[in-house]
Parts: sequence; structure tokens; C-alpha cells
Amino acid sequence: QVQLVESGGGLVQTGGSLRPSCAASGRTLSSFAMAWFRQAPGSEREFVAAKTRYNSRTYYANSVKGRFTISRDNAKNTVYLQMNSLRPEDTAVYYCAAGTTYRGSTNYDWDYWGQGTQVTVSS
Repeated sequence: QVQLVESGGGLVQTGGSLRPSCAASGRTLSSFAMAWFRQAPGSEREFVAAKTRYNSRTYYANSVKGRFTISRDNAKNTVYLQMNSLRPEDTAVYYCAAGTTYRGSTNYDWDYWGQGTQVTVSS
């Protein structure tokens, strides 16, 4: 079992940056595949980025490629999502997810979820 807690969301202007983090407890994050998803009001939760176990591969949604970077700090048991050049359409609740292995980019492919952190980008 692993518990995930996100933090670091907030309000930022268009073009700004934020770096939400996801702290894990209960298990060592390096042995998990990790991902970020987001859910905007009235929309379904969508995949943002993922990193496989032991950082062998990284995946990004086309909408964030080149602007967002997923990373992990094993010493802190924490995963980050560096978000640059933010746009109003990036406004959403951002969720951290963990899985015993990378199986795909749908909600059903991930085993553990955090409670989410709100990111709001003003125009």
C-alpha cells in the first residue's frame, strides 16, 4: 500500500510556472511507475505525464509536451510536475497516481491516487 499527497498547486497568470509535488508514504516510490492526471470542471480525468519504474521511460500527453516535465526525487520519495508556459486550458485539479508497473494512460491502469491539488491559470 502507498499513500500519495499532492501539494504545490495555486493560482498563476498565463505564461507562468508551477511545480506541484506528490509525496509518498508506505512504500518506496522508485519501485513504482508514477503519473500525473488532471480533471477540469465538467470534463473527465485525463492523462498528463508518466514515468516508468526506475525512470526507464517517460510519456506525455500531446497537449503538454514541451511545457511540462515529470521528475522524481527518490531521496525525498517525491514526484514533481514542472509546468511552464501555463495556459488557461491547463486549469484543473491535478492528481498523482502510482502503479506497480506502467500499463497505460487510462485511469484504470493506475493503482493508487492522491486527493488532488487545484491549479488555476488566469488569462
